[in-house]
Amino acid sequence: MAIKLKIPRFIVAARGASGRLSNPVAKVALAAVLLVVCAAIGVFAYYYIKYQRIVERRMRGPIFANAAKIYALPQLVRTGDKLTVHEVAAQLRRAGYTEGGDSPLGTFKLVKSGIEIRPGPVSYHSAEGAVIRVSDGRVEKIVSAEDKKDELKAYELEPQLVTALSDSEQRAKRRLVGFNEIPKLMVDAVLAIEDRRFFQHAGVNYYRLMEAALVDLRSGRHEQGGSTLTMQIARGFFLSPQKTIKRKLAEMLIAVELEQRFSKPQLFEMYANSVYMGQRGSFTIQGFGEASQAYFGKDIKNLTLPEAALLAGMIQRPNYLSPYKYPERAQERRNLVLDSMVETGAITREQADKAKATALKLAPPNVEASDAPYFVDLVKDILAPKFPEREMNEHGYRIYTTLDPNLQEAAAVAVQMGVKLIDAKVEKLRTKRQKVGTGKAAKWETTVQPGPMAQVALVAMDPHSGNVLALVGGRNYGFSQLDHAVAQRPTGSVFKPFVYAAAINTGLDGTPVLTPASVVDDAPTTFAYGDQIYEPRNYKEEYHGPVSATYALSHSLNNATVKVAEMTGYDKVAALARTAGIKSVQATPAIALGAYDAKPLDVAGAYTIFANGGVRVSPLLVISVRDAKGEVIQDFAADKQQVLDPRIAYIMTSMMETVLNSGTAAGVRARGFTAPAAGKTGTSHDGWFAGYTSNLLCIVWVGFDDYSDLRLSGADTAAPIWAEFMKKAVTFPEYRDVKPFTQPAGVVDVKLDKVTNRLATPTCPDDYIAAFLAGTEPTDTCDHAVATQQQGFFSRILGLGPKPSPPPAVSNTGQLPPGQNPGQQHTSAQPQPAPKKKKGFFGKIVGVFKGDGSNKNAADPESDQNQPRR
Repeated sequence: MAIKLKIPRFIVAARGASGRLSNPVAKVALAAVLLVVCAAIGVFAYYYIKYQRIVERRMRGPIFANAAKIYALPQLVRTGDKLTVHEVAAQLRRAGYTEGGDSPLGTFKLVKSGIEIRPGPVSYHSAEGAVIRVSDGRVEKIVSAEDKKDELKAYELEPQLVTALSDSEQRAKRRLVGFNEIPKLMVDAVLAIEDRRFFQHAGVNYYRLMEAALVDLRSGRHEQGGSTLTMQIARGFFLSPQKTIKRKLAEMLIAVELEQRFSKPQLFEMYANSVYMGQRGSFTIQGFGEASQAYFGKDIKNLTLPEAALLAGMIQRPNYLSPYKYPERAQERRNLVLDSMVETGAITREQADKAKATALKLAPPNVEASDAPYFVDLVKDILAPKFPEREMNEHGYRIYTTLDPNLQEAAAVAVQMGVKLIDAKVEKLRTKRQKVGTGKAAKWETTVQPGPMAQVALVAMDPHSGNVLALVGGRNYGFSQLDHAVAQRPTGSVFKPFVYAAAINTGLDGTPVLTPASVVDDAPTTFAYGDQIYEPRNYKEEYHGPVSATYALSHSLNNATVKVAEMTGYDKVAALARTAGIKSVQATPAIALGAYDAKPLDVAGAYTIFANGGVRVSPLLVISVRDAKGEVIQDFAADKQQVLDPRIAYIMTSMMETVLNSGTAAGVRARGFTAPAAGKTGTSHDGWFAGYTSNLLCIVWVGFDDYSDLRLSGADTAAPIWAEFMKKAVTFPEYRDVKPFTQPAGVVDVKLDKVTNRLATPTCPDDYIAAFLAGTEPTDTCDHAVATQQQGFFSRILGLGPKPSPPPAVSNTGQLPPGQNPGQQHTSAQPQPAPKKKKGFFGKIVGVFKGDGSNKNAADPESDQNQPRR
């Protein structure tokens, strides 16, 4: 059988043209074409091999470096807590648990009237699970998941992830997610707006490139990229963002390399973890995992359709489309993504319209509230000597801290609110009205003098465990990364409780220098120390005369406090302060007024001796460091030391309660904080407030970085921040059970008359309660003083009866001279006049009518609101 072969036309044509190739010109032209083609192939081969090596070198190790993760303090669920099943579930989801499935952290499932929790192999906890039963919005019962009859009083939930340490050199934050962890609606949203043919093309979409090139030619600008996701990866990993033809060609070449080396899911995962998603404080947000947490406060697995569309829309220009700064732009772009998803068939029109009607529900934009950057920086500094940051990241360490997310958010909000009030007060002080020009042309102008911005630090801790629960180191981390919580500043009057504690502590030896009712003379005094002279002044130059020690502390009287320190011994005051953790103090008169520096974090640790029964507890930020599998590398615990007798600690707490109830911090009560609490205001160049309840201690500092005078008291600056924080804190289950301070054995409560400062009786109904070391309380009653003041007419004119003597600087009996008041106010700053000569018989008679010069207006030492605030 004959076989017919059809010769291709191009061969016939070539044969026909062969004769023409004998033409020398044709030969030269063909040679030139071949040369150009060979050169092009050579150039292509050169760059192909070059970028192949670059890709191999870059991708040889892990694509993204491991990152150490920092976790918050586990939330404790107790029987009786006000809590719902859905709130517990939300907490577990934020921690990384899944509902069903096989998450290595753990799983949970909803059961009848409750929730069953099963920790995974890398959980912070042991494998023991629990079932939490809830009824009418309260935790009714907690039982073991293995043995339902085994009831538990409380159960710790999995700690929440605060942040990852990653890439601190470039100040970038990233939470790595796998392709399987990215919800499908997030993938669909990205592809709909960025690269619809991602799963079909081989790295380059030539049609889209040509279309973008035509648009750019018409507009005369390089606006249309036409890049596929793979090309965007190539640009982000290997090239600069400069828009040139050469870079675009290199982008295409690398994209082809990547497509040959990785699967589509792997490429999308790389993109999802590397794409730039905006700025948060001083850090850049890298990837959808971090963006989901930054913008919505949730794990990427829990994103809703409108949230996924918003993130996908932001990819184009994250800062321009920021939902915080430009919500209208962001919402318009989100809706465009939703329409694109309808076009690709990812969602229906009905789903898109419903998502469009959803308002933007963003997480609070306060960086300090969610990321706790100052706290995290301090954790890194603490761990650095033992665990270098590179090592922690390479091994994926898990760092469990003492941070309470709820308290951290409350602290950040309180600081944010307080800074606005402080700025307004500072601006008012700097506002000057001055006359400009002369004569008829003169006019008055109001100007605001320039100056630094006030900075703030807040430290909250559990005074019994030492756990630092919240820490804000400045007004804005993006503005300044200087952590003021660990900056040395003069303590001012928050140091005064250590003076009074050292004085009252002498009562343990049977010879007390001071009791809460001791009389201290608050008058201008010159103190000699060695060859130096110290002349303290009271705030606003107001002096009060003889007052009780409690009144002197609650109204922060400087001269009275220095006298107490002098009587006690400066060395004893310094020794107590150093043992409590304030190391810089020296035994001089200036110690009494807080002239020496301390960090707010150290002041918090020092105040635990008052809030914790005399035991100092060192501040603790890290509980445990573990490897990626959850194995313990090192655990940490606070140091504890008995510094003060529990009785003295309670007496000091009782005295500091008057600071809030009727002293310089009465504004805290006026702001609505009513729980039992004790504290002390402080004013030097800075403003301070240190206060605590039975289960929470908080220190607030306000000041300028250049050490210039704030010219505002701690009561006006720091105390309002403290009040706002504590009002929110006591609403949380862990801190709302605020109890009155527990009185130890060996302390007695005594009812004293406010006028005479002696034991009150029915004849002296205006009284108050004071705590005393047993055996040091006053013994005389107010009746004796009243009887002395009510001597008969003839007894006085004849000079009969005891003659009062001038009050001593400090009277240990707690008794004021008749007619003197513990709250007596002297408006003159001049020294007291010298004693006059004794009057004769007729002088005494005249004296009856002229009076003896003593102040008869008895002011209330516990509630006088006209005294200077300090």
